[in-house]
Amino acid sequence: MALYLTTVRGYSASYAGLVVSLFGLGSAAASLGAGVLTDRVGRRPTLLCAQLATAVFTALLGLVHDPTAIAAVSFLFGLASNSSRPAIAAIIADVVPAEDRVRAYALNYWAINIGFGVSAAVAGLIALHGYLPLFLLDALSTLLCAVVVFVKIPETRPEAPSAGSAGSTGAASADGSGSGSAAEPEIGLGRVFRDTPFMGLVALNLVLALVAKQCDSTLAVDMGQAGLSADQFGLVASLNGLLIVLLQLPVTRLIEHRNRTGVLVVAALLTGWGYGLTAFAGSSMAFFALTVVIWTIGEIVYTPKVISLVAELSPTHARGRYQGVFSLSWSLAAFAGPAAGGYLLEHSGNAVWAACAVCGTAAAAGFVLLGRRAAPDTTADAAVAAAAAAAAAAAAAAEEPVKA
Repeated sequence: MALYLTTVRGYSASYAGLVVSLFGLGSAAASLGAGVLTDRVGRRPTLLCAQLATAVFTALLGLVHDPTAIAAVSFLFGLASNSSRPAIAAIIADVVPAEDRVRAYALNYWAINIGFGVSAAVAGLIALHGYLPLFLLDALSTLLCAVVVFVKIPETRPEAPSAGSAGSTGAASADGSGSGSAAEPEIGLGRVFRDTPFMGLVALNLVLALVAKQCDSTLAVDMGQAGLSADQFGLVASLNGLLIVLLQLPVTRLIEHRNRTGVLVVAALLTGWGYGLTAFAGSSMAFFALTVVIWTIGEIVYTPKVISLVAELSPTHARGRYQGVFSLSWSLAAFAGPAAGGYLLEHSGNAVWAACAVCGTAAAAGFVLLGRRAAPDTTADAAVAAAAAAAAAAAAAAEEPVKA
């Protein structure tokens, strides 16, 4: 988008930055609005409307020329494109048992990164023949996604609690993710923001997201100032997607039943200190690549575990709202992270990478504290319960008299 506005339309870099920021602002607004719609209207209609609207606004971005219109459509594009995230996360929580959610969210994240890697390469080739075909083909692919949703995706939202059962709360659901559907009162956004353990998780995710968003612009600027070319930055940055595609599934199998707090602490330290080590890269492309490997492993470990934890902390009939508020932390980081990192890099040099290390360490400490108050690790509990059930069955079989 920034290249299109500056090279094709001839707008300034500051205007391009404003348009990209408006996209981020729309994404932030969508996090809350789509979360509420996901719970009230349903997962399927929210996802379907989000995909249809995204297709429309993508095509419009390639057709409008007026700067005010481009800015407005960019905001609406961010609003539409981010509206699908709470619905998708809620669908996974609805249909996947608690003990399998880490793997399910890892598969979703893996698929996203495969799509991102392929689309980035294809987009560059298409853009050589003009940007309008790129926008229109992007809109077409999103429209096809909407068709798939319409044809293949059923509604998964649990039935709303009856009025007579709203008075009794706190019963655990069968899947270990909040209270049961028959015992849950109506939950609004105010209740979500008053959920102290959950908002603690959102705050910690915001801290780590601010660190992770330094790869969007600050890392490229720093490598450029070190004398490395755009091609070299592209090769280094591509390691992130390549490693996720290769390692996400096997690493997820390794950590799936590990202690959740320990996994999140390790992920926070790898992320923060992976970026922190950038301060020592100098002009070495290999050292920059090493730092990318370190924080990418942190990302691989962190993402499925933390989204699974959000699902566990979310009451059944408020999953969309909880996922929306959690997604808001990523949108805020996308809006503020690059600007803050660029400011620190310009005025304090390597202090930006030291700040990343501090943030990662602080987040790790926060996860230790949060682990004492958050929902129980249902993956570990499920494994213990299964072992206990197997032992009980074996004991019963041993005590049963032998029949002639």
